[in-house]
Amino acid sequence: MLFKDLALHGDILNAVDAMNFSQTTPIQELAIPPILEGKDLIGCAQTGTGKTAAFLIPTLDYITQHPQDKVTALIIVPTRELATQIDGQVQGLGYFCNATSIAIYGGTKGPEWDQQRKALEQGADIIIATPGRLMAHMQLGYVDFSHIKFLILDEADRMLDMGFVGDILAILKSVPDDRQTLMFSATMPPKISDFAKKILRDPVQVQLSVSKPAAGIDQQFYMAGENQKLPLLVHLLKAADDPSMVLFTSRRSSVDSIVRALRRKGFKAEGISSDSEQAQREVVLRDFKNRTFPILVATDVLSRGIDIDNLSHVVNYDLPRDPEDYVHRIGRTARAESKGTAITFLGEADKRGVQGIERLLERSVNIISMTEELGLGPAPVFGDRSSGNDRSRGRGSSNQRSRGGNARRGSDSRRREGSKSASSGTSGDGAPTAAATSDVTTPTGGTSDSTGEKKRRRKPRNKRKSPRADQSPATE
Repeated sequence: MLFKDLALHGDILNAVDAMNFSQTTPIQELAIPPILEGKDLIGCAQTGTGKTAAFLIPTLDYITQHPQDKVTALIIVPTRELATQIDGQVQGLGYFCNATSIAIYGGTKGPEWDQQRKALEQGADIIIATPGRLMAHMQLGYVDFSHIKFLILDEADRMLDMGFVGDILAILKSVPDDRQTLMFSATMPPKISDFAKKILRDPVQVQLSVSKPAAGIDQQFYMAGENQKLPLLVHLLKAADDPSMVLFTSRRSSVDSIVRALRRKGFKAEGISSDSEQAQREVVLRDFKNRTFPILVATDVLSRGIDIDNLSHVVNYDLPRDPEDYVHRIGRTARAESKGTAITFLGEADKRGVQGIERLLERSVNIISMTEELGLGPAPVFGDRSSGNDRSRGRGSSNQRSRGGNARRGSDSRRREGSKSASSGTSGDGAPTAAATSDVTTPTGGTSDSTGEKKRRRKPRNKRKSPRADQSPATE
C-alpha cells in the first residue's frame, strides 16, 4: 500500500515524502487504517518492522486536524533509549504539522526535571515516558491527562517483564475512559493477552510472524561455563577481521568486567548499562556509531533500545530469554545481503531456550564444544531439567562450523562450578522489578532527564531539524 492511498493530512504525507518513503510496511498497512477509524488495537511486531510509525502517523494526523493546548497522546515505554528514539521520529514525522513532544525518563540532572515539568504543565502534544518517572511527576499534582485521545503502550511485554504493571494501571486511572488505546508487543504470551483484555475495548488484532534471520548470518552456538566465556570470546575475536560488535549480557555487574578483560587483551571496548548516566550512554553510543571503538558491551534490558545496524558480530554472552529476542538481536548483522556472525554462549540450563530457538528457526542448530582443546577444561553439558531428547547436539545447517563435535557428556562432578547460565530473569538487568534499572524510576525517584521541549508558535520551542531519510517511518 502507498502512503498516499491512506486518508492522511497533507502535512503528514509531506513529511513521509521528505523521508523518501512511499510504500507502507506490513505492520503499517495493517495497523494505520483501523487506528485512523478510532479503534483500539493490539499489535504483535518486532522492533525494526516500522511499528513506531504505525502508531505515530495516525496520532500525528489527529493532532494536525484537532490541535489543542493539552496533552493529546501519551506513549509509555520501558526504557529511556526507546523514549528518545520515538521522540526523534516525532520530530521527523511531525515536522510540517509542528507537533510538540518530549521524552520523560529518569537518570539525569535537576534542570531536565524542570523541562519535563514545564512540558507537562503547558501541554506538549505527545508525551513519551517511562512509567516510574511519569509516576513521580504525577504525584506532584500538576499533570493533566484529562484531554488525552491516544494511550499507547510500546514494548508491553518488556514492561510487564520489568514489573511495571502496577505503575501502568495507576497511570490509566488518570486518562479518560473514552480514549483510544494501542498496545504493541514483540511477543504475545498469555500474560499480554490477559493484560490487553483489561485495558482494550474490542481491539483489532494485528500479528506479524517473526522474520527468519538473514541467510548471511553465520549462527554459532558454543557450550561454555561462566569462567570459560571470556577466554573463549577472546579466542574467537582474534580470528575475526576488524569486527564491529555488540555483546549482550544479562547482568549489569558483568559489563565492566567484560570491558576490562577485553581491554587487557588489546581490544578497544566500552560498556553501557542501566547504571550508566544518560550523558555517558549518549557519548558511548555516538562514538560506537562513529566507529571510534569496535566493541560495545551492553545489558539485556538495553537490547531493544540500541538502534545500531550493520554490525559484523553480535554476541549473546547469555542466551536471550525469548526466541524472538534472539532473532531480533542477530538481525542487526548481515543487513542488505551482507555477511555477519552471531555468537551465542550456552550453559547447562539453556536446553529449553535452545529448543525454543530451533522451533522458531524451524531447524536444528549445531552446538560447538571447544573449551577443552583450548585448555579451558571440559565444556558444560545440558542438564536434565528439560524434557525431550537433546535435539540440538551435532545437527545443524550447512553454514555452521563445528570444532570439537558434540557437547561432551560427563558426570556432574566434571562440570565447572561457574557453568550455569546467567540468563535468569531474577537478577541484574533481567530483574522483574522497576528497581532493577535506572532507565526508569520508582514514584519516589529523584532527578530526571529530557530531550528538550519542542513547541508550537504559541509556546517557545527549539529549532527543528528538517526530516531526513534516516528518520525513516519504515524502521525503528
